[in-house]
Amino acid sequence: SFVERVFVDGLGARVVVVGEDFHFGRGRAGDVAMLTDIGHERDFAVRPLGLVAAGVDGVGAVSSTAIRAAVAAGDVEAAAVMLGRPFEIRGTVESGDRRGRTIGFPTANVAVPSEYAIPGDGVYAAIHCRPDGTEYPCAVNIGRRPTFYADAAVSLVESHLIDTSADLYGETAAIRFVTRLRSERRFESVDALRAQLDLDVEAARHVLGVVPPAPAP
Repeated sequence: SFVERVFVDGLGARVVVVGEDFHFGRGRAGDVAMLTDIGHERDFAVRPLGLVAAGVDGVGAVSSTAIRAAVAAGDVEAAAVMLGRPFEIRGTVESGDRRGRTIGFPTANVAVPSEYAIPGDGVYAAIHCRPDGTEYPCAVNIGRRPTFYADAAVSLVESHLIDTSADLYGETAAIRFVTRLRSERRFESVDALRAQLDLDVEAARHVLGVVPPAPAP
């Protein structure tokens, strides 16, 4: 029914190209062999392609499942290898509780639609891209901010632009992840958190090749 509706009646397909592990239909009962048999009857060819090796430890082949698993684990570098480009999320910069600004680390709170995959909780070195194409190196925290909240409902995406102060509210932001710096954890004091954030920014500078600004004369 699916093949008739989509490939034959809907698209008038002459050739259907799929991965060699392609399955379709209820319970994934349809496979390449079945599709090929139907193609012989309905006058379209089926060309199965071999899977692409992931080139990542513990992952056999590139697949959307493997990519999502890497992203969820915070392994954005492995995801980038499989994607052939850095993993990226997009969302709108919204006003938050401004807690980062009060401790000297203002952040852009990027509201990512709930159906999108986001990296696991942690701190990342990344690139923040504005709608006009301008790119800024940044340190990104994804998490529930346990130093301030005992039981936050959801993880937030907060991007701290390095050496930059800009009004980003209402903009669509694209965050392009480079590497994971550390896991998220709770600190005993704001001073301890601030000291770690200094280290995070320096680590992000190193990864992204950002030269610190010269001191004012």
